[in-house]
Amino acid sequence: MAELRYNSLIGDYVMIASHRQERPQMPKDYCPFCPGSGKVPDDYTVFAYDNDFPALSQNPIEPDDVDNGLLFQAKHAYGKCEVILYSKDHNATLCDLSVEHITELVNLWQVRISDLSKDSKIKYIMPFENKGEIVGVTMPHPHGQIYGYSWIPLRVQRKIDMATSYYAEHKKSIFDNMLLQEQNDGKRIIFENDYFVCLLPFATEYPYGVMIMSKEHIPSIVGFNKEQSISLASMLKETTGMLDALFNIRFPYMMALYSAPINGDDLSKEWNFHIEFFPPLRSKDRQKFNASSETAAWAACNPTAPEEKAIELREAYKKFKANSN
Repeated sequence: MAELRYNSLIGDYVMIASHRQERPQMPKDYCPFCPGSGKVPDDYTVFAYDNDFPALSQNPIEPDDVDNGLLFQAKHAYGKCEVILYSKDHNATLCDLSVEHITELVNLWQVRISDLSKDSKIKYIMPFENKGEIVGVTMPHPHGQIYGYSWIPLRVQRKIDMATSYYAEHKKSIFDNMLLQEQNDGKRIIFENDYFVCLLPFATEYPYGVMIMSKEHIPSIVGFNKEQSISLASMLKETTGMLDALFNIRFPYMMALYSAPINGDDLSKEWNFHIEFFPPLRSKDRQKFNASSETAAWAACNPTAPEEKAIELREAYKKFKANSN
């Protein structure tokens, strides 16, 4: 079974992908992403790999006969799911890689997004990474994924709605003005380089939910030039290294890259590229759970003050930089 079912109560689709339960449990001495597995090249720096058990497909199977033509609506699970391998080194993480290596990853993201954008049925493309067993990762080999959606998922659509309404009123990008106000305030800025800023947003939902924002107004990662791509690679290395240095552990997180939507309205004026991290920890040994209010009402509750956590993160960044020199 693989289909999209429409949730009429909230106006969004749910990917029904029961076939993903058939994913085999990999033996501890085998990794399909390692050279020699027969699944990937014998040597590579970064590599795009079609997901063996995709939730979305450009050749989707027929939905089950469950659509009643009324409130119960189902359609083809159209889209694309790819795995992006960060390194052939099974034990590496992003911060272990060189800036040059991560730049190759940025370039691969750009290539894959550009290629998937040619499919007019795809409306939104999101690269993302899940890191750590605590967020459900079963394959420790360094990798992320890219989903090409045939609709715009609700959280992204909400951002689009806010960005377009703000631009209609102010004739400026909400992202650009948000960054400007964060820079003017300064309390939640962690560090920055020539093209990007790492900050803990004013209303972050997670204690360590940092965001990377582009200083220049560029709607999509595919619009970055060589210098900006290198700068983003450096920012990713230092951000993930900072998180690892926070508690001296391999810090778990969920990370998502947000470019402007494709094959629809032109949002180049309203949208600016950014990255969000969703780390599940609120201290070294305590998890930040999304409990009933947060899950049922989408009423986020951050049990910490961003200004205080920003101080911790700045200290962790200093520690990472000192240890990496």
